[in-house]
Amino acid sequence: MNNTVNNYEQLAKRIVQRAKKKGAKQAEAFLEVGRQSSCSVRDGEIEDLTEASSKGVGLRVITKDNRLGFAYTSDFEPASLDSFVDRALQLAQTAAPNKLNGLPSAKDLGKLAETGELFDPAVAELAGDWKIKAALEMEKAGKAVDARIATFSSVGAGDYVSEVYVASTEGLTAGYSGTYVYLYASPVASENGQLQTSSWIDYKRFLGDLETPESVGREAARRAVRMLGARRVKSQQVPVIFDPLMSASFVGNVAAAADGNAIYKNSSIFVGKLGKRLAPDTVTVVDDGLLKRGLSTAPFDGEGVATRRTPILEKGVLRSYLYDSFTARKAKAKTTGNASRGYNSLPHIGTNNLYLEPGTRPPEELIREVKNGFYVTAMLGRGADPVTGEYSRGANGLWIENGELAYPVQEVTVAGNLLQMLQDVEAIGSDLQFRGSVGAPTLRFKQLTVSGD
Repeated sequence: MNNTVNNYEQLAKRIVQRAKKKGAKQAEAFLEVGRQSSCSVRDGEIEDLTEASSKGVGLRVITKDNRLGFAYTSDFEPASLDSFVDRALQLAQTAAPNKLNGLPSAKDLGKLAETGELFDPAVAELAGDWKIKAALEMEKAGKAVDARIATFSSVGAGDYVSEVYVASTEGLTAGYSGTYVYLYASPVASENGQLQTSSWIDYKRFLGDLETPESVGREAARRAVRMLGARRVKSQQVPVIFDPLMSASFVGNVAAAADGNAIYKNSSIFVGKLGKRLAPDTVTVVDDGLLKRGLSTAPFDGEGVATRRTPILEKGVLRSYLYDSFTARKAKAKTTGNASRGYNSLPHIGTNNLYLEPGTRPPEELIREVKNGFYVTAMLGRGADPVTGEYSRGANGLWIENGELAYPVQEVTVAGNLLQMLQDVEAIGSDLQFRGSVGAPTLRFKQLTVSGD
């Protein structure tokens, strides 16, 4: 493996050197190699079994008159790579000059920090039939929960092994390898002509951290069955609780409003609010590229800048916007190591491991304190508009009566405003969960509008 790593690192470096020799003022090569496999089943039979590998490299060049060119290829033959470099330079010549074009400087790149292990040999060496057995076990466990589980719309398992390398004329040559493994189940519950679907997923870097297939199948089925008999409720303003999955979606809305490009364009409700209190001191939202075993943990971002822990909201105060190097240059700020990309795209602002820090209270306690309210477990729509802050999403969940989950509710809308919702965060649970690269605990808002009948 070390020889392979060295080969790819040297390849990225050679591409940059060729671009420089051909006249580029700056050049950056971003190379990805991946291998993935997945399996889905239906009614005890294999529905799909896939294995695939991929590789590609993207080249960004900046000319002496500040023109940007970008090209990518998956053909690593020497002759093809030579013409690929020439193509990037040719494209630069047709682009408009922009004095803001440029790669992160050596100072911007920073010193790569220790991330801890990102590669699990147990995932890389998974037996070929593991995914089949896991998917069948999820389906079997889910159907055993309740006779009303009619079928599964999808159920499956998969793994992914990835290598990333980057080199630039600014003195950077680096790379890392990572593993990923996941389980998902989406059952369909049926009763009296009504169908209800739900889903559950677990996604980790390390096999030992992954929930068991049986537990994923059972939880997915439980969530589907509890929605049978769902009905609408009258329109009203009540306390609303988001389960951890829905809270994670809300945290994503907060990060979108902190996008440095949106700030620069004056198209975010967070414009001019840096350093101001937006939420209670119990609210801390963090983007952390160094989170131990995080799904998006990496030593560097999509343009080689060292990742870091960046509090967006810290004890309720807006502390930081998120930047890649280009947007930071526009805004006369500093990159936060939030450039996201694949080999076939230019960098753009994204998040690493994004999460809301948990509180100390169990989620059951947050529910018990509500006399009449709504516990949200599924939503449709994108959430908050970062320009206006308006929040409106179709929602399903469970109605709360006298501190207990009383009956299922569907086809209602939950509405509010992002800034007001932040102010109205009333309680945060202790149950922080990551079902991907965005995590959150249970979250209770003082009051939101639930629109139904």
